[in-house]
Amino acid sequence: MLTAIVGINWGDEGKGRMVDLLSSDYDVICRYQGGNNAGHTVVNEKGKFILNLLPSGILRETTVNVMGNGMVIDLEHLVGEIGRLTEKGIKITPDNLKISDKAIICLPYHKMMDIMEEDRLADKKFGSTRRGIGPVYADKYMKKDIRMEDLFEEEALAEKIHDLVEWKNITVAGYGHEPIKAEDIMDWLHTYGAQIKPFVTDVSGYLDQAIADGKNIMFEAQLGALRDIEFGIYPYTSSSTTLAGYAPIGAGVPGAKLDHSIGIMKAYSTCVGEGPFTAEMFGEEAEELRRAGGEYGAATGRPRRVGPFDIPASRYGVKVQGSDVIALTKLDVLSYMKKIPVCVAYDVDGVRTTSFPSGAKLNRAKPVIEYVDGFGDVSACRTWNDLPENAKKYIKYLEKAVDCKIGYISVGPERDSYIKVD
Repeated sequence: MLTAIVGINWGDEGKGRMVDLLSSDYDVICRYQGGNNAGHTVVNEKGKFILNLLPSGILRETTVNVMGNGMVIDLEHLVGEIGRLTEKGIKITPDNLKISDKAIICLPYHKMMDIMEEDRLADKKFGSTRRGIGPVYADKYMKKDIRMEDLFEEEALAEKIHDLVEWKNITVAGYGHEPIKAEDIMDWLHTYGAQIKPFVTDVSGYLDQAIADGKNIMFEAQLGALRDIEFGIYPYTSSSTTLAGYAPIGAGVPGAKLDHSIGIMKAYSTCVGEGPFTAEMFGEEAEELRRAGGEYGAATGRPRRVGPFDIPASRYGVKVQGSDVIALTKLDVLSYMKKIPVCVAYDVDGVRTTSFPSGAKLNRAKPVIEYVDGFGDVSACRTWNDLPENAKKYIKYLEKAVDCKIGYISVGPERDSYIKVD
């Protein structure tokens, strides 16, 4: 069985929590895109973990974890992340972590370029995490990056870095920055590459064999549908493809076909970064929801923008992700609300629409809000019958609105704080 776990909205939907929960049924967990520009927060019996690069299945001893060719990997950050998990008792070896030899390496100058460009844009910035993701993906498509496999070819690597630095310094000069030195980049690659090389392998061959052996494989996405470079709120998107359809390609088995796409969405809306967010709340109302949900970015610590559940955006996300089942997270956060707001439509230039617009039309969209009855505390609920009637009504309301079955409901951060709906 091949399953993708994907975000329905702007990211931060709780994918890591659901991957950790569902990974007990899977043999292999694959990250297939993105870098350390987002975080998956997992709470289990060993503690609280924030994962930026490693697949969330790394917290289970029974899974093999793959970092696919579609990723961009900051070696220094990965070494640090492995170290932090190891200190907490998580065993990480080449047997349970395999990194694609075709994955791209995010170099120090990519982070530098990211920061300089965001600073240059000032109030027109894209809301980058300043971790080099945009620049490294841009270089990938200009064929001016290095891959994990290059770490094993010292002479060729030195020549590549010399040529790349010579080219990159043309751009750096435009920002008024001092030239990059090839020897500094080589030192960085030697320092951190040596620690990562044991994990690098032919991931495609490994996954081909796993599929042939009938292994259950889960593909873990970063961010959500609305941050996808193709179908998201461009240009306020990530620089990679966050959709389920890309999962086999980015993992390393482009000929494989998914059996399931599990979409993750919150019981309300959150957004980190810049760009249109039609249903956004402001003031004390927003701050109350932010506090209740602990809505601060796992990768950056930035306060998340918050709002009510957004039906047009969520229905669109379900469609582009091709999801056949939904996991609804953080239902418990809404427990304090007597009346729960829902964005049921948009007003675009005086015309009500339930479709999700793009471009300038999305910038002009205004939310149409309706209210449903609150349901009180659900944090102790573990079965469908445990839920208050109003909570059941809210779930069924959302299920009908996005036209997809809700099969899982999270009512807390712990592993057992969820309800499976039969």
